[in-house]
Amino acid sequence: MSFFFLFFFIFSLSNLYFSESQQQKQQLNISSFNISNSPWNPSQNHILLSPNSTFAAGFVPLPSSQNLYTFSIWYNKIDSNISTIIWSANDNSPVNRTGSLIIKPNGELSLSNFSGQNLWPSRPFSKNTTSLVLQESGNLVFGTWESFSYPTTTFLPTQNISGTALSTKNGKYKFLNSTFLVYSGFPNNNYWNSDSAFVNLDENGRILKENGASLISSDFGDKKLRRLTLDEDGNLILYSFDPSLSQWRVVWQAVYNWCRILGKCGTNSICTYEKNQDSSITCICPPGFKKVSDSCERKIAITDPNKTKFLALEYVNFSGGSNQTQFTVPNIAGCEVKCRSSKTCLGYFFQYDGNNLCVLQDSLRFGYMSPGVKGVFFLRVDESEAEKSNFNGLTNMMEVSCPVNISLPKPPEESKANTRNIAIISTIFAAELISGVIFFWAFLKKYIKYRDMARTFSLEVMPAGGPKRFSYGELRDATKNFSDVIGNGGFGVVYKGNLSDGRVVAVKSLKDFSTGDADFWAEVTIIARMHHLNLVRLWGYCTEKGKRILVYEYVPNGSLDKFIFPKRRVHNVESLSGPGGDGEKPILDWNIRYRIALGVARAIAYLHEECLEWVLHCDIKPENILLGEDFCPKVSDFGLAKLKKKEEMISMSQLRGTRGYMAPEWIRGPVTSKSDVYSFGMVLLEIVTGTRNNEQQNSKVESDQWYLPMWAFNKVFKEMNVDEILDPVIKDSYDNSAHFDLVNRMVKTAMWCLQDRPELRPSMGKVAKMLEGTVEITEPEKPTIFFL
Repeated sequence: MSFFFLFFFIFSLSNLYFSESQQQKQQLNISSFNISNSPWNPSQNHILLSPNSTFAAGFVPLPSSQNLYTFSIWYNKIDSNISTIIWSANDNSPVNRTGSLIIKPNGELSLSNFSGQNLWPSRPFSKNTTSLVLQESGNLVFGTWESFSYPTTTFLPTQNISGTALSTKNGKYKFLNSTFLVYSGFPNNNYWNSDSAFVNLDENGRILKENGASLISSDFGDKKLRRLTLDEDGNLILYSFDPSLSQWRVVWQAVYNWCRILGKCGTNSICTYEKNQDSSITCICPPGFKKVSDSCERKIAITDPNKTKFLALEYVNFSGGSNQTQFTVPNIAGCEVKCRSSKTCLGYFFQYDGNNLCVLQDSLRFGYMSPGVKGVFFLRVDESEAEKSNFNGLTNMMEVSCPVNISLPKPPEESKANTRNIAIISTIFAAELISGVIFFWAFLKKYIKYRDMARTFSLEVMPAGGPKRFSYGELRDATKNFSDVIGNGGFGVVYKGNLSDGRVVAVKSLKDFSTGDADFWAEVTIIARMHHLNLVRLWGYCTEKGKRILVYEYVPNGSLDKFIFPKRRVHNVESLSGPGGDGEKPILDWNIRYRIALGVARAIAYLHEECLEWVLHCDIKPENILLGEDFCPKVSDFGLAKLKKKEEMISMSQLRGTRGYMAPEWIRGPVTSKSDVYSFGMVLLEIVTGTRNNEQQNSKVESDQWYLPMWAFNKVFKEMNVDEILDPVIKDSYDNSAHFDLVNRMVKTAMWCLQDRPELRPSMGKVAKMLEGTVEITEPEKPTIFFL
């Protein structure tokens, strides 16, 4: 009996020793694999390390089955659980525990299973005695063979990308010719294209293209672990590893609207995308359809094509169809006629961009909703369908134009005293005729005198029905001897006045008329020709007793700067202490700020592009943007405006405008309409941030290096934290779902307007469309520091 226990004790010790030896064997790290180490089995669990142990290679069990393995490369230092695999030799053919990696006597590297088939890509040979080595760059090398030439899902820095391809493990998405992303499950399957093929990725976060251009990551310049990966969801993403957070961060991605990736939703579904922390998408059914699995089916089938109607889906488009046909039609009615005449047409898309493009759709696949869609999709349903369309765009949710209410008095009741009326009319007509003859004779008598005076003061160029010429006495009485001051600028003092006909006016008296005649007549001439809702209206002028005075319409709420940079603000408009008063100003919410920005953009676009002559404002700033009773913006102060023909450049001998809002070309020259674009961009950024451009925010840079656009760009596009740039007074009222699209468009548009080079800035017409959301805004470049 004692002999049995002794035998059992010795047997247990030997098993324990054997198990520890096996464990030590499994944990063996090797720097190279050669024929003397062959074969290499999954059960050995050897790990091949790069020189600095940044990367590791070896057999990795599949997440779905611990008995199947791939030979893969992963990050060793940051992935203790092998979560980030960057390359695999046999993704589609995993091996079991009997599989092995062998270097044969003839120099062939072979990865085989029980079947004996070589699963290693391209069956590498080496006549010399060669080892399998993992380089510090993550490149696995055997003789002349290297893994960088056979990428799977990931590109690494210094790897040659040109002409290669990536594929997801399930083969659903591919990145072909290092140029475009494709969806394998559908013909004509490109959903993203680069203008030029990728060449390589560097450690600083730059992707170089064949045409010499490059894509820059949001953290460009920092040397970090980086990888360019085609994720299983079909998006090509550049990641960088943040050691402080111990996680991978997205610093660039090919597709920003995830609904533009094909295959996200089933047939007849519409994909909607919400840009939040998870970048979530939702698949919803159009009106008249119901959810069935991951697709949608009609509630009422179309049995008779002649008994159908169309429901408008704004900002919706479908990009899939076996016979997607396009036409140019005279109008939208012609597009509907073409769809009705086809039995297979399930709807049509009409593009509202002036080209009248009509697209007939016979298959409702890859539907998506986006503000970048420039038209409306009209869905064909049975005429008995009672469900209404709930796809209404921003135009139905927000009023961005300033309403103008016009009413006419009711005509008086018809009088029966016809004889009396005829006598009165005849008397008035005779009196007017006599008066007209007398006045015409008086005019002819002094015509020569007034003609010379008119030529002197350029009055002959004033348009018919233009501003009225007031006498100095009229304006003195209207302003109570110029006592009610409401503004004081660099070119004059502004007084509030009441004309004899009851109109309230703003009277601007120029300071230095001896040197300001050119500015005075420029302002009178320009504003007399301007007729726009968002431009201040000139009602008259005065040129008596050595005075130069302009009479404007009175804008009651004063200038924009008093609302976004005030000392005191309140939360409701009723607290405003009178029109243009100095009391507490109301806080402008995001919708009103957006409407103000859009109105100013339309006004400047009108000056630049819709006038017969080219007008530059040259002094766009919050002080020159006035707000009406309904906070409708009006651009004022054309005293610095420059009037030229559109084909001419402007070269000015002295700086004009206000520091902080002046474009760089005021020093370098020549000045074009893009100078106003720069000034508008600075104002737009101040509307969002609620602060002057020269007031430093919470930044660690030196004050002499401070530049508001650069600070805002870093917060929004590098740190991905738009909340930090918002006006702190209404920051708490910011709702990501309700206001993100408005604020995002305002910030991106401002960054494009503030580009250092004028040719990179959009025209004011395009700026207005960018704010409206009718054109898609790409990610802007970072503004450079500029001092003036």
